[in-house]
Amino acid sequence: MSAMHDTAHFDLAPTLQRLRSAWQAQRPDYAQRRADLLRLRNALVERQEQMLAAIDADYGNRSRHETLLGDVMPVLAEIDHLRTHLRRWMRPQRRRPGWRLWPAKVQVRYVPLGVVGVISPWNYPIQLALAPLAAAIAAGNHVYLKPSEHSPHTSKFLHALLAHVFPPERVAVAMGDAELGAAFAGLPFDHLLFTGSTAIGRKVMAAAAANLTPVTLELGGKSPAVVGMDAPMAQVATRLATGKFYNAGQTCIAPDYVLVPSARRDELVHALRTEVASRYPMLDGNVDYTRGINEAQYRRLRGYLDDARARGLEVIELAPLADRARAEAERLLPPTLVLEPGDDATIMHDEIFGPILVVRSYSGIDDAIAMINARDRPLALYHFSHDNDEIERLLGAVVAGGVCVNETLLHQVCSNLPFGGVGASGMGHYHGHEGFLTFSKAMPVFRQRGLPVTDRFKPPYGRLADTLLKVVMR
Repeated sequence: MSAMHDTAHFDLAPTLQRLRSAWQAQRPDYAQRRADLLRLRNALVERQEQMLAAIDADYGNRSRHETLLGDVMPVLAEIDHLRTHLRRWMRPQRRRPGWRLWPAKVQVRYVPLGVVGVISPWNYPIQLALAPLAAAIAAGNHVYLKPSEHSPHTSKFLHALLAHVFPPERVAVAMGDAELGAAFAGLPFDHLLFTGSTAIGRKVMAAAAANLTPVTLELGGKSPAVVGMDAPMAQVATRLATGKFYNAGQTCIAPDYVLVPSARRDELVHALRTEVASRYPMLDGNVDYTRGINEAQYRRLRGYLDDARARGLEVIELAPLADRARAEAERLLPPTLVLEPGDDATIMHDEIFGPILVVRSYSGIDDAIAMINARDRPLALYHFSHDNDEIERLLGAVVAGGVCVNETLLHQVCSNLPFGGVGASGMGHYHGHEGFLTFSKAMPVFRQRGLPVTDRFKPPYGRLADTLLKVVMR
């Protein structure tokens, strides 16, 4: 990324002030919010080819279909959902004050916060920038976006796209490296949303705390999949392969490890071999298989496999490579299984975030639950079973950011469901109505009418006060 596109540190605070001053001068009304969302939608559709080229340039090769399905479709669906329901969400909500406060009237008004900061990652650089931005716009805020420095071409695209859609006093983009990102997180936003690793999320939260900025943290972690004894294995393999190898595993909610009954482990391995072979008969030059984003990420993943082999673990590549040197140059890592690693293996320490799936056996559902609960609460949990008792047993014993039963990933793209982590996998929610609520202040309004009892309840207290207290304290 050329220096001319970088944001100077000294420009951050003035830009935020420009956004805030414009918002204070004229808060976006319903008509403006809907119009802004429609312009954003139309511009994204019109500039799809530019976007595809930018993402492909960042990855070296990113499946066109996976970009459209994983980055564009969720944004369009989110915007459509916001525009459909916005009027109803904005309407003041009547509440009952209770008989003790009669004859007052009360309501809750959902008012915009002001300026929302968004720090977006590289793995789904369009979706994870524009979906929260759209929610913040729907709630009536101005937005300051910091896209990832690891996807510079896409960041430039976002900068140009948003400059085309919004005037600079309503939406701004900060371009720069991790140091600039740290300074950005320390700005006094009215709300800050960060998507990225747990380690960086801790730093973002600490920076925001200096200004008491409320944060939404969309992090990650080791998301488990549990295969039940009754699960149809071919179907399990199909859906696991989609969840794990989509975007070459560079997905925060990808299954990180799969727990399978000991008696069915080899069946799962065989089914995954078959499924991957049908998808990728050869990886060399395959445009449907996404490459690693950069050399550092590729080397990190290779390190997990080197450690596994050094420990004597079985490592299975599920798709053939004819030219290893070419694969290295292209950062192409084949779909790979690592069987039965212990907790001491490096691959079990951190989120994998690549096309490597750990397979571990379990003896019973309580054993699987214990394995999951021994770790931080995951961002996603996947369970393959048609045994309702087992499903409810798992759902009642594990706390996760989101759950899919007999599926992977799709809970994240459902606009009617909140998306967010828990514990080390994040805090707060967005998507759909939850996004509108996150970027709004639920402002209570108490309106007094008539002659309330409180007018008589004042010093000097006497027998009337005692009588009133007996009534209201019942």
